[in-house]
Order: sequence, then structure tokens, then C-alpha cells
Amino acid sequence: MRPESTPSTLRRDISELIPSHMVTLGTTADWVAITEDAVWVGSTNPNAVHRIDPRTGEVLARVDVPGQPGAGLTVGLGSLWVPLCTERPSLAKVDYKLGSLTAVYSSVGPAQPEGGITTGAGSVWLMIDALGTLARIDPEDGSITDTAQLPAGSYNPLFHDGLIWVTQADGAVVSVFDPLSMRVRATVATGPSPRFLAGAYGAVWTLNQGDGTLTRVDERRWQCTATVALDTPGLGGDIAVGGGLVWTTVRGVPLSAVDGTNGTLRCQWAGPGGDSVGVGHGAIWLVNCRAGQLARIDLVQAIHQSGIWR
Repeated sequence: MRPESTPSTLRRDISELIPSHMVTLGTTADWVAITEDAVWVGSTNPNAVHRIDPRTGEVLARVDVPGQPGAGLTVGLGSLWVPLCTERPSLAKVDYKLGSLTAVYSSVGPAQPEGGITTGAGSVWLMIDALGTLARIDPEDGSITDTAQLPAGSYNPLFHDGLIWVTQADGAVVSVFDPLSMRVRATVATGPSPRFLAGAYGAVWTLNQGDGTLTRVDERRWQCTATVALDTPGLGGDIAVGGGLVWTTVRGVPLSAVDGTNGTLRCQWAGPGGDSVGVGHGAIWLVNCRAGQLARIDLVQAIHQSGIWR
């Protein structure tokens, strides 16, 4: 049964969240990754990833890459990993401490735009085709060391608590994959077309593009325990966690805040912007994709506005 629509009383205007910093990175900006001392964001025109000072919002480095960073960013195993939507999909490896391009692997790349990438169990993990092939990649040379078959149309992996969770955007499940046995342990029903996902608060959360809902999957029981109506269907979007909340973004509704304890929608901010989000260094890092901009929003300010502390 479809959950009830979002009450209008929970909607606010995005202009009420005043950024402490705003930076323009390119014609478009997309994907956010957080390191211990920086925020990284992808862009087009230039095709690059940018290192942002989390205190000042200053661009500390720009690393040009030979193609559009169109399928996620992740930090792990000492590098920033950038899937590239080139004519032949490829994978860039960036030294995030030095701010330099380490390598580009043309033998492996993302299955499609809006995909994802993750690291864990000593490897890089990437869905490489529409048939559901999950590739295990050697972080040293970019070679594929093993593969496994997941449901066709699965594109977005997340390493969380020793397992890899992969959403099926062309279906309605998330797969629970064991990297030790290289086997699917379970498939769990979600809302339609789950795409982006995050793990926190005892659960894995999927943002479902088909109907604009958020699914909570218990990370121990591997069961759906809540479906939250966000009324944000459509392509694009992103999800992040922090401050006890699950934060989602889509164009036109740049930010939604869901209570990580009980799955209650606390607040939505509507208006221009949105499409990618990260939480770290005491802030929400919100992308306005079409404007090519990144905004720093104080996390405490947003939590107060969400009403969770009232």
C-alpha cells in the first residue's frame, strides 16, 4: 500500500536554509564525497573533481579527468574513485591527499550514468553492465579479480557493515551480497526503482525513483520495516546520513529530512537546486546540479528547522 502524501505543513522553502558558503564549480556539479579534511565534488565543463576546504568553502584543488564523472564518487583504500561516463566507460583513481590523478583504467567502468561505486573487503566494487555483473577490482592496478551475478538492472552498490548492498533501479529490490563468499545472501523488496542508498541507524535506506519513497531495510533481519512518502519521484537524486537524520535530495525538492530512529518525515525544503548531497564537517553539502554550485549549510541550522529538537 502506498504511504500517504507529504503533508503541506512539512514543506518549507529552500531559501530559509541560508548557506554559509557557496561555490561555483562548472556548468554542472554532481556527486559528493567526504574525507577527513575535505569535501570532493564532481563537475562538467570542466570534467573534474574539486577539493573543497570544509571551513572556508575555498577550492583547494581541481583534478581534471578525461570524461564526465557521471556515476558516483567514493573514498576508500587510500584513494578517491571516480567512475567516468566516457565513450568506453572507465575508472579514474585520484590521490585525495595530494590532489592529483593517479591512474585511469580503461578496462573497467560503470554500467550507466547514475550508477555508483563502493570500497570494502580490500577491493573496489562496481556494477559494470545492465545484466547485473558486480566486478571486484584490484585497487592497485584496476584489474577485475572476480565477478558475481546480481539481479539484472542493479547499478548502485554500498559497502556497509561487512556486506555489499546493491539496489535494482530497473526493478524493486536491494540485494545483500557477501564479499567473502561472493554470493547473494538475500534480496529484499523495496519501493519501485530504488537507486541511491545509505547505511545508518541500524538500517539501509533506499531512495526509490519510481514513486518518490524512502525504504528502510533492517540491516540485521534483512526486511523492509518502513516506507516513507517523500513525493519526490523521478530521475536523479541522492541520499546521505548525519545528525540522526536521513537526508535526501532531488531537483525541485533539494532537501528532505527523515528521522533515522522511527522513519518519520520531519521536514522538506522545496525550490530550485538539489540532486546530490553529503554530510560531514558539521555541514550539509548540497549541490545545485544545473547551476554547477555547491552550498554549505550548517547541520545544526537544518536540524533545528526540521523540528527534531523542538
